[in-house]
Amino acid sequence: MAEAVQRKPASAYGWGRLSGFGLAVAILTCGLDQALKFYLLLPFGLAERGRVALAPFVDLVLVWNTGISYGLFPQEGLLGETALFAFKVAAVIFLWIWLSRARSRLTALSLGLIIGGAFGNAFDRFHWPGVMDFVLLHAEIAGQSLKWYVFNLADVAIVAGVAGLLYESLHSGGSRGAAKAP
Repeated sequence: MAEAVQRKPASAYGWGRLSGFGLAVAILTCGLDQALKFYLLLPFGLAERGRVALAPFVDLVLVWNTGISYGLFPQEGLLGETALFAFKVAAVIFLWIWLSRARSRLTALSLGLIIGGAFGNAFDRFHWPGVMDFVLLHAEIAGQSLKWYVFNLADVAIVAGVAGLLYESLHSGGSRGAAKAP
């Protein structure tokens, strides 16, 4: 008697029901991030202009981040940059596997934003001296000058993606996709 052949789900091969949607979000996010960075650096000339005030609490400034988020762990040598790149590749592979198993559009959207933001920042390292950050939030409160770290569109996408995943995990009650006990 011939045994039935067990078919692996598509997600076992790295592609799931919502992978196309997540991939489209990632490509759009990375493309917008790169286009904005090129525009600000080349036609707009942010490097030559210096600090440009957009609003009383928002300025454009040019900062090259050689580390990770918030400028942590700056790397300037080949070994450090290679290790940082390898870490990012591993993270994107993990996120892609998660995306291939996503069951909701919010999860796919959130993971697409994170993956697109990660690629946007990673591409910067190939053609510039680091990740190009350019948005500075600041305020004067009680005579104190408060400044937030300088960030970019890819960072906003990553934060929005994490917020989406947190929202879904808190509002789904943990029951969505969980296996039921026998």
